Amino acid sequence: MESPLDPPHEASPELPPDPPREPILTLPPVLTAYVLLIAVIHLRVLLPPDLENWTVDVFGFIPKRYDSTLLNVDFPGGDGAKVWTFVTYSLLHANLTHIGFNVLWLLPFGSALARRFGAVRFFLFMAVTAAAGALAHLLTHEHAVAPMIGASASVSGTMAAAIRFAFVQGSFLSFSRGDADAAARVPALSLSRALRNRRVLAFLAVWFGVNIIFGVGSIAIGADGASVAWQAHIGGFFAGLVLFSLFDPVPRRRGDAASALSNPPQ
Repeated sequence: MESPLDPPHEASPELPPDPPREPILTLPPVLTAYVLLIAVIHLRVLLPPDLENWTVDVFGFIPKRYDSTLLNVDFPGGDGAKVWTFVTYSLLHANLTHIGFNVLWLLPFGSALARRFGAVRFFLFMAVTAAAGALAHLLTHEHAVAPMIGASASVSGTMAAAIRFAFVQGSFLSFSRGDADAAARVPALSLSRALRNRRVLAFLAVWFGVNIIFGVGSIAIGADGASVAWQAHIGGFFAGLVLFSLFDPVPRRRGDAASALSNPPQ
C-alpha cells in the first residue's frame, strides 16, 4: 500500500524587512567638528599654570583691555587681542562642567541649525553671535579685569535662531516632526510672526527667566565657581534671533509658513 502523501505545506508569507533604525542621537559633521575643537583647545589645562593663564589672558575677552582711561598698561596679546578675543573667548572653557552645559544645549538646537546652515554659515553664525555676546558683556562690564570665556553666547544664539523654525509643523520641536534633515529645513517664520506665536513666547519667557535667575542670584557653574555672564547670553541670543534671516538658506513660503504652524499663534 502506498502511504498517503503529506499535505503540501503552505508557504509562509514573507515579512517585510525591519526598517533601519536611526541612532538615538546623530550629530552633523560640522557640529561634531565644533565640539571636538572645543575639546582639543581645552587640553590647555595640561599646560604649566603660567602658560595656561597666559592663553586665557591672550584669547579670553577682557573688558578692561578696551578702557581708554588706562595709561601704560599692557595686556597680553597687544592690539591684536582687541580684535580676535571677540570670538576666541568662546572656544575656551573653565572646566569640563562648563563644556558639558554648553554641549548639552547644542545637541538639539545646534544640530538643527548646523543641518540647516551648512558648515560655512554655521561657523560664521557662531562667530557673529560670540561677538555680540562679547559686546553686551563689554557694555555692562566696561571696567572688568577678569577674562570672560565660554561658548554660552553662541549657544544662546543657536537657541534663538532655532526657535524661528523649531515649532513649525515637521520641525524638531513640533508635534509631527520628520527625519532630522527634513525637520531642520522647514520654512521659517518671520521675526514678527515668531514673536506672536504662543510657543515661541513661552520659550522666550522661560529662557529669559532662567538667565535672570542665574544673573541676579550670581549662581556659579562648576568647581571653579565661575559666575554666569548672563548679559553675554542675552547679547548672543538677541543677535541669533534678529540676524537669523541673514544666514538662512531655506526660502520661506508665502504667508511666512503660517499655515504650517503646529500650534497657531493666539
